[in-house]
Amino acid sequence: MDCLFCKIIHKEVEATILYEDDLVMVIMDAFPDVDGHLLILPKKHYTDFKEVPDEVLLHINKVAQQYGDILMQKLNKKALTLLVNYGDAQKVKHYHLHLLPNFIEKDPKHDKEEIAQILKGA
Repeated sequence: MDCLFCKIIHKEVEATILYEDDLVMVIMDAFPDVDGHLLILPKKHYTDFKEVPDEVLLHINKVAQQYGDILMQKLNKKALTLLVNYGDAQKVKHYHLHLLPNFIEKDPKHDKEEIAQILKGA
């Protein structure tokens, strides 16, 4: 399969991984829209949200709650946007959930490596 996220999950492509378990992986977005832009990827390939089993979606949401709190506390943010693209808006055809702290700002002010170090201390 020629899926970028599957390659990241199988460690064939480098990414900044913040968390992983049997079902999901949390990574820093390679081209962040805002400081702390994270992606939650299911480890099994699902093209879009319609294919993801309920128990996997529930787990993704639980991880999003945990990392939402971490983002807001560690980066001192006051807002969080959860975003799922579908159809033509979905650049990588592997379901993923974006966590975007203070998305209204849309301007990263820090190097993503610096943000990763702050978050890895979580």
